[in-house]
Amino acid sequence: MEASYERPIEARYIDPLELVWLATAKRLGLTVRRNPDIFSATDGTGLLELGPRKDLDPDDAVAQMVFHELCHWVTNGAETLHERDWGFPLDGLSDPRELAGLRVQAALADSIGLRSFLGPTGFFRQYYDRIPSAPLQPLDDSKLEARVVALATDALDRAQGPPWAPHLQQALAATERFKHTVDRFLGDYQTDLDRDDLPSLWAQDPPTASRRQPIKRRSTST
Repeated sequence: MEASYERPIEARYIDPLELVWLATAKRLGLTVRRNPDIFSATDGTGLLELGPRKDLDPDDAVAQMVFHELCHWVTNGAETLHERDWGFPLDGLSDPRELAGLRVQAALADSIGLRSFLGPTGFFRQYYDRIPSAPLQPLDDSKLEARVVALATDALDRAQGPPWAPHLQQALAATERFKHTVDRFLGDYQTDLDRDDLPSLWAQDPPTASRRQPIKRRSTST
């Protein structure tokens, strides 16, 4: 034994679910990097930047952040990979595609029973939490909601084809399997942080079998 020995670092530990969604991003042509100046952004070259871990909320996770961005992409169209921020204008708050993406997010998350776990954590959580259990049901009879639902319906059909399929569906299936595994341990979970009384994000949805909802695709009959 040499007292001066320093163990070589030859690998990095990464949360398995994070690995799944980072790999999915790569399969879809995206490169994920951290940027201290933003929360999340794309530059039109395939670069997806997320804020540094230290600046994110305790319930921010790579899985749901990448998933949220993929829902934007599928809603706005495959060609928007080459547009900054999926083609959203600087003032995107009134863009119905933003709300449609949230409905796509809810519908896809419902397919594995993890709507809360995979939900957005920012400003638009207000709308996301109002989406009915049937994610394509409008909130009211306004023209905006009709447009939002129409966009979301188109996007859910689009998500079943390239470039997103089968990669997006495989990542969702893997996430569901992780949920089944973690469910067995949640009853005995305790934090390793002082003065932290937040429950695990994994506990936000009940066991997946009780919540899973199939995605209802548009009928092709005439």
